This record gives sequence, structure tokens and C-alpha cells, in this order.
Amino acid sequence: MATANVYIDGFNLYYGSLKRNFPQYKRLDLQSFAESLLPGHHVNRVRYFTARLRNAAHKPGTADRQRIYLRALATLPKVSIHYGHFSTRDVYMPLTEPPPDGPPTVQVRRTEEKGTDVNLASYLLWDCFFGDCDEAAVISNDSDFAEPIRLIRDELKKPIGVINPHSRQRSARLHRVASWSYASINRRHFQDHQLPQQLSDSHGTFYKPPEWCA
Repeated sequence: MATANVYIDGFNLYYGSLKRNFPQYKRLDLQSFAESLLPGHHVNRVRYFTARLRNAAHKPGTADRQRIYLRALATLPKVSIHYGHFSTRDVYMPLTEPPPDGPPTVQVRRTEEKGTDVNLASYLLWDCFFGDCDEAAVISNDSDFAEPIRLIRDELKKPIGVINPHSRQRSARLHRVASWSYASINRRHFQDHQLPQQLSDSHGTFYKPPEWCA
């Protein structure tokens, strides 16, 4: 049986499926979820790429809920978590319709996710180059991954698939360079692979946040 590694673009999965279509299934068991998407393969490892959130006045408790989810993922033996970070800075942006007697720009506070994409591409190439798996799959719809995926397919001669977490759009670039692809992920994959409401680790017992209950 061929071994496969799965690389998950965390925010792409969240905004593509979980926030928009399946908010009741946010407590996703990434290990069994990945295994369900690759029948006939032995999933060797699942790498999950994300960044730590911060609580904000307009989104109270967001970081706390993420912290519980990451703690839950840490109990899964095949899942490893790789962190980028958020960068916040004040920048001036041009107005679409600046007033004739006013400034053409406005100052805004921009928060950007940094590092997660390059982390995913780096581990993907590293694992495939050193033979950590027979095949790889990337769960993302971000066309920035097209070139590392092409290199793995054409230069390393490894099958590599793309699984699109977005229901309303599909990256044509990713579809062209992948050995195989899923156009989207259906509800059943999310519904059938949820973490239990109660889990335990070396720090004790913890529970699913009530906001995530269906």
C-alpha cells in the first residue's frame, strides 16, 4: 500500500469550507479526515499549517477557541502543527473615489498572515525529496503552490494531488499541475470526522467549546 502525506493550508480550509459552509463541523479530526480523502493509501503524516490568532474586541474568544482546537489536534499521533505568524502595521491605501478637496489616501491597519505558505511549500518539497512518502496531497486552493507541486510531479516524479476546500471556485493553475485533484470536499467528509466533545492530554481533560456545537 502506497504511503501518502497530507499538507493542509489551515486558513484556506477554514475560510473555504468551515466558516462559510459547515460552521457546525469546526472541530474537525484532521487525521481521520485526511485518511478518508485518500482511500487505498496509508497516510504517513498530516501536516497542518496555521498561525496563532489573537482575541480582538470585534471577535471575542476567537484565540481561546483556536487554542482548544490546537490542543485537541496535538492528541492525534499523525498530525503535526506548523506555525506562521500575523503581522500588523498601519499603511496608507488609495481611496476608490477620493473627494476633490480631500486626501487621495486613507490610513488603515492591515493584518497579514505570514509564513504559513512558505512553510507548507518547504515541508512538502523536503518530505518528497527525501522519500518520506510515495505520494502527497495538498488541501488548498491557493495557486501560489502551483510551482512546488509541478516540481514534485515533473522533477521528483511523485504523484501529487490537490484537494480543493472551496465550493465556489477552483484554481485552474493547481488543477493543471496536479497529478489528480478533487474539485471540492462534500459535507459527509466533515460530518463523519469530528473530534469527540471531551478529550484528555497530559494537562488534563478539556471540552469542545459550546459555540461549536451544532
